[in-house]
Amino acid sequence: MTRAIHAFFLALRDLPNPRVLRILLQSLALTLLLLIAVGAALYFAARWAMDHWGWLGAAEQDMAGILVVLLIVAGSWLLFRAVAIVVVGLFADAIVADVEGRHYPAAAARAVDVRWRQNIRLALASLARLIGGNLLALPVYILLLVTGIGTPIFALFVNALLLGRDLEAMVLARHPDRPRLGRPARWSLGLLSAASFVVPVANLLAPIVSAAMAVHMLHLASGDPNR
Repeated sequence: MTRAIHAFFLALRDLPNPRVLRILLQSLALTLLLLIAVGAALYFAARWAMDHWGWLGAAEQDMAGILVVLLIVAGSWLLFRAVAIVVVGLFADAIVADVEGRHYPAAAARAVDVRWRQNIRLALASLARLIGGNLLALPVYILLLVTGIGTPIFALFVNALLLGRDLEAMVLARHPDRPRLGRPARWSLGLLSAASFVVPVANLLAPIVSAAMAVHMLHLASGDPNR
């Protein structure tokens, strides 16, 4: 955990860098556009279904429409992590290359170029693991609802495992010859990343900070000198 915390603070120091800020703004803009598009599609699909099947009267449909909007807004907060990780996956090579170039130039010189198709595959694989992992955990989430706090704690545990693997894969794509992080290190990386997605406002920075943290974690574990 100590190494993960050290990597976290190193990642925070990377945020003011102009290129990192540019990637952050681009990824946030794309994430918000996708969330708006998905939300609009769900809203109009719900309104079409109510009109087509005649489930409610005009006044009731308006009230239902407001409820749908509120549910979409609430759901967007839950969906943000999934969409953000996919979007950051598309920018992964640029983020990793920038952090490596400034802090680990020797490792950057040995890195393999990652093409955009591979970035897309990594992003989609991350999304599939996120959906699949949380669906498998859904029965446990439901059972733990009676505890009050059990569900969010277990969700944090599950998503820490998933995020740790996804972030590690993002960096190892450029360094396929490097050994994987140990389980404790990968767990620490995932836990800090998953926790940062829960905090309002900080969750907007979480995808980029998590990606930079993964770079530092891998190279610190490999003993690469940090400038």
